[in-house]
Amino acid sequence: MNLSKVFAKTLVTSPERQQEADADLAIVKRVQAGDVAAFDQLIRKYRERLFGVVYNLTSNREDSADLVQDSFIKGFQAINRFHGQSTFFTWLYRIAVNTTLSHLRKNKLRTFFSLEKIQEEDPSAKILGELTDKSGADRDAYLRELQEKLNEAMQKLSIKHRTVITLFEIDGLSHAEIAEVMECSEGTVRSRLHYAKQFLQGELSKYLR
Repeated sequence: MNLSKVFAKTLVTSPERQQEADADLAIVKRVQAGDVAAFDQLIRKYRERLFGVVYNLTSNREDSADLVQDSFIKGFQAINRFHGQSTFFTWLYRIAVNTTLSHLRKNKLRTFFSLEKIQEEDPSAKILGELTDKSGADRDAYLRELQEKLNEAMQKLSIKHRTVITLFEIDGLSHAEIAEVMECSEGTVRSRLHYAKQFLQGELSKYLR
């Protein structure tokens, strides 16, 4: 099994994303024109999605909820600076990720990847079932050990490398979108992603078959 099967990616097709971007831009223009209440539509649309990316970085539900709220507040306060150079989705993600990274650096929090969380986001992946043929207590023990090793491996990565692999493998963002979120080049994203995958493959080699 390769590393990709340890992670679940939920991808959105380009046409769907373009339609989503156009719809978002229309709402943003309403907000910028003074229809403040329209921003609630964006909150409802992206609240759970934003919580997912923040939680994957913090693994703390209370902190994640606060950080998501802070991100929306910052987004609303800066809405007049959004001119559609990127999608609203990417712009908002950049705010959320930067807010979260600042929080992590300030508090030096540990973050944990959850295999259960991954499977909840993409049940069709059947990741847990693919990881081992064991059953019952042996399987549970095996999965606990894998979860622990994955957490330990993720903790050895820098925040930047951890963020790149989270956005790519868990949140399904493209290289270009990650580059916008992290304000770096696509080449840097590919380099960080390659390093992170190689590192995790080495750390989890006994589980990848």
